[in-house]
Amino acid sequence: MKKILSILLLFPYLLIAQIEKASIEKDLFLLPNLIFKEIPTATGYDASYELRIQQLLDHQDSSKGFFEQRVFLNHKGYERPTVIVTQGYANDRNGIYGPTKLLKANQINVEHRFFGESIPDSMDYRYLNLEQATADLHYIKTLFKDIYTKPWISTGISKGGQTTIMYRYFYPNDVRVSMPFVAPLNLSLEEERIYKFLDTVGTDACRKKIFELQRRILSEREAVLPLLRWYTYGAQLSFTELSFEKAFEYQVLEFPFSFWQWGGKCEEIPDSSASLEETLYYLIRISGINFYSDESMKKYASHYYQAGSEMGYYGYEIEPFKDLIQALPKDKNPSAIFSPVKDRIKYNNESKIKANKWLQKEGNRFIYINGNKDTWSATAVRPTEGIDALWFFIKDADHGKARIWNLDTEDKKLMIEKLEEWLEMEID
Repeated sequence: MKKILSILLLFPYLLIAQIEKASIEKDLFLLPNLIFKEIPTATGYDASYELRIQQLLDHQDSSKGFFEQRVFLNHKGYERPTVIVTQGYANDRNGIYGPTKLLKANQINVEHRFFGESIPDSMDYRYLNLEQATADLHYIKTLFKDIYTKPWISTGISKGGQTTIMYRYFYPNDVRVSMPFVAPLNLSLEEERIYKFLDTVGTDACRKKIFELQRRILSEREAVLPLLRWYTYGAQLSFTELSFEKAFEYQVLEFPFSFWQWGGKCEEIPDSSASLEETLYYLIRISGINFYSDESMKKYASHYYQAGSEMGYYGYEIEPFKDLIQALPKDKNPSAIFSPVKDRIKYNNESKIKANKWLQKEGNRFIYINGNKDTWSATAVRPTEGIDALWFFIKDADHGKARIWNLDTEDKKLMIEKLEEWLEMEID
């Protein structure tokens, strides 16, 4: 009897869900330049789909051709707000993001052009820039604006958060609220603010342990390199874009950046009493040499192009290690950018500079969430007096933990109150 009663109580919901599903599929059929297929429905949603949207390679010149952009759609209801997720990389799964859960919203998750399966036939990097990438998002908003008429919110994480910021700059009226998470806004090719952060974050004792580990690994390279080489054999890594020894030195120089970015614990750093094997194992866990392998270079090629051409990045201070460096040049700080384009990239940060100035004058209805121990917080957007926005730097949070659910009670309350004001709705 209880089972029958449960089915009867569930029946109206199932019926409504089927009606909603039929309706959104009808709407999708009517949209131009779009094909879709149903995928397993996300928990709490009426239907989920993988879309392929035909995008112009050059939004100013249709003669340059098209490419297919992969998008995931989760339909909650026509009376719900819509969150557009602005990816910075490939989008290989249909996850539901924090703002979407909070707002019980529809979600449109957009893979970035030139990543994953959203790749043109010809990898002409001239068309991989912020203006073209945000035009992709604007076109998707244009397609769906008459289907989802309630307020739109944009959100993204890390490089995707940068995309969120730039999307709002280029198209300030597309969304009501923007919520970038752990999003740096780099303003130069070699961000000096990163060096300042690494020189001051944490305690003197912790930074000293980091430095001593780097020095030890480099000074014992003759013993380290055979161990590391065998590790790369086991991991089936190849090194032709960068030599193996250059990759090793980059790995060691990267260690402080990754340590703070991903929440390293000072008490876990091996001291001089630890064996070389233990120390090397710890280094690999925090800063892997796989990041400098051919496989990684190929995976992140488009990212490196963007960093070197427009978005800016960081480098490594070489001075404290000059006496131990053998493979890398010593006359300047090595860059963390490994461009897929062999000729020199011309760096142009004009759009980033303009966006930064725009944010300080017109950047209202933004919610920035960063972790104060995350290396990328060094170049995060800073609070500006007179702007109606919120900035949260979560204590002791790293790149992976600076999210809505880790805000303290008062900050979360403030965030919800602001969202209710800006979106003109109540949040349960």
